[in-house]
Amino acid sequence: MTLIDVGYGNRINSDRIVAVVSADSAPAKRIISVAKENNTAIDATCGKKTKTVIVMDSGHIVMSAKEPEKISG
Repeated sequence: MTLIDVGYGNRINSDRIVAVVSADSAPAKRIISVAKENNTAIDATCGKKTKTVIVMDSGHIVMSAKEPEKISG
């Protein structure tokens, strides 16, 4: 199990990541709103602007304030 830092001391299991997407697109914003309605959204931004949306294999969505390049790299 490898943990990836998604910002502000929050970490997620890299083995369970399905996709890392920039939060600027309309589909990503739609994914966030649906996840909030279904209570599957995890906000790891600590009040900052969401820059990355991470889709997990469990159906959860993790929102991060880090750039997608820093998370996927």
